[in-house]
Amino acid sequence: MVETDLNSLLGQFEPQLIEEIKEIGNPRDFVANTLLLDVGQKITHVPLVLKGSIKICRVDDRGHEIFLYHVNASESCAMTFTCCMQNSFSEINAETEEDSSILLIPVETMNDWICKYASWKSYMMQSINIRFHELLRSIDQLAFMKLDERLIAYLKEKVEHSGSTIINASHEQIANDLATSRVVISRLLKNLENENRLILYRNQIKVMRAL
Repeated sequence: MVETDLNSLLGQFEPQLIEEIKEIGNPRDFVANTLLLDVGQKITHVPLVLKGSIKICRVDDRGHEIFLYHVNASESCAMTFTCCMQNSFSEINAETEEDSSILLIPVETMNDWICKYASWKSYMMQSINIRFHELLRSIDQLAFMKLDERLIAYLKEKVEHSGSTIINASHEQIANDLATSRVVISRLLKNLENENRLILYRNQIKVMRAL
């Protein structure tokens, strides 16, 4: 499985780097909703997603979460890159959003590859740039969009990133991601259902084209 999934990276990295990734990387399978990294935890490995996705969230001192971005197949987490380069502790938590296959790269190896392989350095910089723009978009949504608009944008992103109109998430999970209450999210979702823009099931939402 790892051999097949790594083929998607061949266009990005030098063949020698691919061989080192296969040799050094630790392939792991995780079920959905597995906490991979918590706030304050020392980062020892960088995750390279082969299949599935990881949800990255920011958590405050009271345990309130807000969703930042997804890490999808062939991607890695820019926040872990920056923490590794500064030898600091995690400022986010990372959780698998679906069953996922992840290659864990030791941080000391990652630092060596920055100097050794131009493609790895480019991959890191590109990842950081993409996440930077995603964070700017999140800030724009918080500052300029109403909560109902943020909810619709959130649902559309879920559909786009998964390729499915079925979203497996409870109202509580969505509320946590959008930093609001479950009651408010339930009311907004019910409004959307009444407008025939989605169908609500238990811990599942079917998004309609009209969304």
